[in-house]
Amino acid sequence: MEFHPRPAGGAPKPWAFPTPERGTLSNGLTVLSCHRPGQEVVAVEVDLRAPLDAEPEGLDGVATIMARALSEGTDKHTAEEFAAELERCGATLDANADHAGVRVSLEVPVSRLHKALGLLADALRAPAFPDSEIERLVANRLDEIPHELANPARRAAKELSRELFPAEARMSRPRQGTEETVRRIDAAAVRAFYEAHVRPATATAVVVGDLDGLRDGGVEAALAETLGGWTGAVVDSRAMPPITADDTGRVVIVDRPGAVQTQLLIGRVGADRHDRVWPAQLLGVYCLGGTLTSRLDRVLREEKGYTYGVRAFGHVLRSAEDGSGAALLAISGSVATDVTGPALADLWQVLRTLAAEGLTDEERDVAVQNLVGVAPLRYETAQAVAETLADQVEEHLPDDFQGRLYAQLAETGTVEATAAAVSALPADRLVTVLVGDASQIADPVRELGIGEVKVVTGG
Repeated sequence: MEFHPRPAGGAPKPWAFPTPERGTLSNGLTVLSCHRPGQEVVAVEVDLRAPLDAEPEGLDGVATIMARALSEGTDKHTAEEFAAELERCGATLDANADHAGVRVSLEVPVSRLHKALGLLADALRAPAFPDSEIERLVANRLDEIPHELANPARRAAKELSRELFPAEARMSRPRQGTEETVRRIDAAAVRAFYEAHVRPATATAVVVGDLDGLRDGGVEAALAETLGGWTGAVVDSRAMPPITADDTGRVVIVDRPGAVQTQLLIGRVGADRHDRVWPAQLLGVYCLGGTLTSRLDRVLREEKGYTYGVRAFGHVLRSAEDGSGAALLAISGSVATDVTGPALADLWQVLRTLAAEGLTDEERDVAVQNLVGVAPLRYETAQAVAETLADQVEEHLPDDFQGRLYAQLAETGTVEATAAAVSALPADRLVTVLVGDASQIADPVRELGIGEVKVVTGG
């Protein structure tokens, strides 16, 4: 029998996060394009400056309904026709609203990109917003709310936002609106929000994929012929209100009688990506709870058996060049009801030990390898690259931010990462939300002395 020789591994090739080419269409739309050889499915992300803070008073959720309605018919197609045209292209079109604005996402084979860009342009240029479709989307959103309130993780997130931010701040309220505010939304409100905030001069389109195969003129011509026909008045940028938060150490228990598990969400507000501490903060928090091998899991999961997993993370809420943005820094997970007190006691001990003894060089090295070493795998698809580039746009970051971040992570030392992690999640400045059976967990939690304990019920 003849065996073929075993293939040998090749020499590793240098990798860097791609920097896009930047341009502007005649209508003021900013364009970032990034050629990725071999990526035959092209990803397009459009960032619209329609932040949740801009929603009219009493109409929380109108940005979400507008985002969902963009694909529900245009001046050329009904909702059914538009969906059929997308399907013929093999394309998907999604949109969502967040604090920074509305994001529209398109994925399509490169051979049908021009046609799909035309549909995207129609959705942005002339959405129909028919009464019947808005009513359906409102009804769908109202149906979602009870399910969200029944989900312990979603309920914990809602309560943490309400605790951290003042009641008048948009960040204190659900991003997609409440039952009361969503019921007030109609087609007129959606169109008014669209006309006030959706325009090309304040939008950015990110296009990533194998762009060499496009017809004459390339991606620039395709964008000019499609999104270039979108027009709108130029308006001054909207000033964003400052972010204020109260991280006084305290505990809120959302009572779920009979619950066999307690959902934990522990957090506060900290520095965002414009702050020079961000690389060290990212690395330190990852060491604390970024993977199954991080310190929190090592203690609470492997040693104690309290949980299937606990994570620590930082999520940008809103970013600004002047440093007025903020990120949510948090620890989340779930434990059995009867070990809620001991699990929290051990979690706080992990935080106190971190402050007293610091991270180890081994923890730092593993975290750097996980964050930096596997980055090429994380960005194998055009969609992953497009989303990160669009995040940078949304957060007012330079086009080379992600590439520089990896270099900064690799240069961050153990002491610096420790200091950032301790500052991010100090044991005495955390708001703790527990969704569980208050009759069983309230007293053990009070005995821990991690802050005043209050019990709430309902939505």
